[in-house]
Amino acid sequence: MQTLRFLSSSDLEQIKIEFGTPTFVYDEDILRSNAREVKDFPNQFGLFPRYAMKSAPTAAILRIFNSEGLGIDASSTHEVERAIRAGFGTELISLSTQELSDEVRFWIQDGVKVNLCSLNQIHQFGSWGKGLSVGLRFNPGMGSGGTNRTNVGGPSSSFGIWKEDWQEAHRLCKEYNLKVERIHTHIGSGSDPEVWKKVASMSLDIVQKFPHARTLNLGGGYKVARMPDEQATNLQEIGKPVRKLFQEFEQETGRKLKLEIEPGTFLLAHSCSLVTRVQDITSTGKEGYRFLKLDAGMTEILRPSLYGAQHPIVVVPEPGQEKFREECEQVVVGHCCESGDLLTPAPGDAETLSPRMLPRGEVGDFCIIEGVGAYCSSMSAKNYNSFPEAAEVLKKSDGSLAFIRKRQTFDQIVENEVVP
Repeated sequence: MQTLRFLSSSDLEQIKIEFGTPTFVYDEDILRSNAREVKDFPNQFGLFPRYAMKSAPTAAILRIFNSEGLGIDASSTHEVERAIRAGFGTELISLSTQELSDEVRFWIQDGVKVNLCSLNQIHQFGSWGKGLSVGLRFNPGMGSGGTNRTNVGGPSSSFGIWKEDWQEAHRLCKEYNLKVERIHTHIGSGSDPEVWKKVASMSLDIVQKFPHARTLNLGGGYKVARMPDEQATNLQEIGKPVRKLFQEFEQETGRKLKLEIEPGTFLLAHSCSLVTRVQDITSTGKEGYRFLKLDAGMTEILRPSLYGAQHPIVVVPEPGQEKFREECEQVVVGHCCESGDLLTPAPGDAETLSPRMLPRGEVGDFCIIEGVGAYCSSMSAKNYNSFPEAAEVLKKSDGSLAFIRKRQTFDQIVENEVVP
């Protein structure tokens, strides 16, 4: 049986009364502990970890990681601005984006670092950034991830300059007098040390072709084990062979490369619980399923509907009722009028219902979705069916609970609409 990760029954009652449901609740102590573990990643000539803020960009979370000494990995100029508003200095921000807007020219003048992610981006940047220092993001030809949607390396991924185009990238940078000071690669969410070692070696081969490069960024994607049968990434285990490769590179080239990493899931996933309530129940008979309908769904957590991601689910009855609730198979669904609003799909298969053995849920029970810190509040089907954006709350180190993002009001949902 799944258990609550960090919330207590008294926390749940307080959340219901003061904040309502659904509500994302983050744990400050877990956030800080994870940040310190990331800073201990094995390295030979220096390390700078950057938080992949797309995983959860709320200002309070950014400020915690800023105070812990992390930098920022931004995926758009909008994220750059959010990081700055949250207190990050521009010199701590690195931008790697699929859409290079003209605003980049202003941010780079203020100290933001940019990694160009395609040959066209080199053209675009070079037309107005001649003589500047840049990073180049390459696709090293190999990726890792639970599904194709979490794999951002290899021939099926659009992220980065294809490894065989390095000569054209080199030529373009020379044409525009761009100094390549960083090489960036990212392969996806995997946990196999041998894959990381091989990709690090492939990335160092690319670094060797750019003599001014002094930093190699190996991205993030460190897998966490949300479910009991999943394998988590051991940072020390994957980091030690990479550190040895950096040593060998220095012996061969004389260059002491600084290492950068960009975790998001590792920092956030286990730091957050989504507190919901069972608001309805239905059954499709002996040959069908028993469904628990929550007051949340793909409007808060899209990962199960998107790629069959698995999350622990904990049904919490009213105090004293636990002994009367035998476990039975149940399918947990969301509140949207959408057949794909499913919280218990088969692993890696968003199309297939996969009942869970849970205490028999009843209307009014709490239902807690665990492991939702990363790519949930920031990556949802926001406002689908006109449901408001959920609140976010921080459980502080002293145990108190505080808003870090208020629940969206109806007026806020429609405020940008114009009737001509």
